[in-house]
Order: sequence, then structure tokens, then C-alpha cells
Amino acid sequence: MPADLAAALCLVLVLEGLLLFAAPGAWKRMAEQLTQVEERRLRVIGGVLVVIGLVVLRLVR
Repeated sequence: MPADLAAALCLVLVLEGLLLFAAPGAWKRMAEQLTQVEERRLRVIGGVLVVIGLVVLRLVR
């Protein structure tokens, strides 16, 4: 289990690194736009993404 968690975290780093490498300007613009979004909305979006991720993980595993 800990090895799976470590592998998952490494994949997150790879994906985020790819986004920064491939489109740094777009990433910066997105980050600037996120500062204008309400914290409550960001929490809801984050929660939805967590649920989606868990459901997809369950389907895959």
C-alpha cells in the first residue's frame, strides 16, 4: 500500500511537471485566475475532484 501511494504521488508530480514544461504561460494565467475565485467554490471543486478520483480509482483497481 505505501508503495502504491508513493507511485501515485510521483505520477502527480510528473503530470504537474509536464503541464509546467509544455505550457508555462497558460499555467501562470490559470494561477492568476484562481486568485479571483471564491475559496468556497475552490473547496467545492476540490471535493468534487477528490470524489471523482476515488470513484475512478475504484473502477480501475
